[in-house]
Parts: sequence; structure tokens; C-alpha cells
Amino acid sequence: MNVKILKEDRDPAIQEVKGAMHKLKKQKPRDLQMFRRYQAIVMYLKGRTYKEIGEVIHCTEQTVCSYVRAYRKDGLEGLIPGQSPGRPRLLTDEQEQEVYQLIVESKPVDVGFPAEMNWTSFMLQDWIKHTFDVTYSDRGVRQLLYRLGFSYTKPTYTLKKADPAKQEVFKQDFETAKKNEGGRN
Repeated sequence: MNVKILKEDRDPAIQEVKGAMHKLKKQKPRDLQMFRRYQAIVMYLKGRTYKEIGEVIHCTEQTVCSYVRAYRKDGLEGLIPGQSPGRPRLLTDEQEQEVYQLIVESKPVDVGFPAEMNWTSFMLQDWIKHTFDVTYSDRGVRQLLYRLGFSYTKPTYTLKKADPAKQEVFKQDFETAKKNEGGRN
């Protein structure tokens, strides 16, 4: 078996990038974003145009250009994605940990809420405002809960004092009304 090693593949820069790609292949799950960046740089070092590279890795020429610029400036380290854009968090990591501990270890009544019940997003919203002087929306609190590993569900209500016999009569009357309504046109 003849193995032909291309002259360009002996280039130390190409070898370095290919080595990083090889390490990435061993990781589970494989980081596709980094692999694409490395692949773009290898093709760039082999003389491919930004347009050709973009077509192969399915991105724009501008994206390829930004990968190459980052590589030229900082080497392989420059290809590592930074902090993704977006609004910064409102609470510090320590404050978020305090919210987590509160939910896990306390009931709302333990911190001054009037009734024995589970935590709601609105109660957490009030507690965060009072404790940290940070205002969250209801949706923001639910996103915080998700980020902390909780699942948020809307509460459902059951009547403790409801008479089961009356409930059964109501269900039967309701089903009868639905059937009668369905026959009319």
C-alpha cells in the first residue's frame, strides 16, 4: 500500500490543527462547532478560498474570515468560542446558589410568606426583589429556575372539602349536557 504524503500536510501549522481535530474526535459528544472551525483553518492553510471553505463547512465567507482572523491573532486558542452574546445575568453565581438553597431547604412560610404552600414564580420574584433588590419578570424567574435545574409547572387546584357525590352528579349532568348540545344544529 502506497501512502502519498502531500507536501502541504507536512506543514507544522496544519499538523497542529489536525492534532487538535484528532483530540476533538475522541471527545464524547464531539464538539461540532470547534471541529468546523479547525476544518476551516486546515483548508485555509492549504490555500482554499473563503468561499470554497464556506461551501464545504456550510457557513458564510464572513464567518470563515472571522475564524481565520482569530486564528492569525491567537492561534488555536483564538478559535475557542467566547462568552455568547446576550444580556448578562441579574444575579451572581453566589446569589443564584442562595436561591437554589432556599427552594430546596425552605418553604415559603419559613421566609415570611403567609401560607404553607409550594414556591411559585411570583413568590420567588418577590423574595429576590426583597433580598437582592433585583427585579425579575415572571418569565425571568422561570428561566432562572430552569437554569438552576428545576422544572416549573403551573399549579393545579383541588378542592379539599368538595363532596364526592355532588361532584359525580355534576359530571353526569355535564356529560348529558354535552351530548344534548352535540345533537343540535
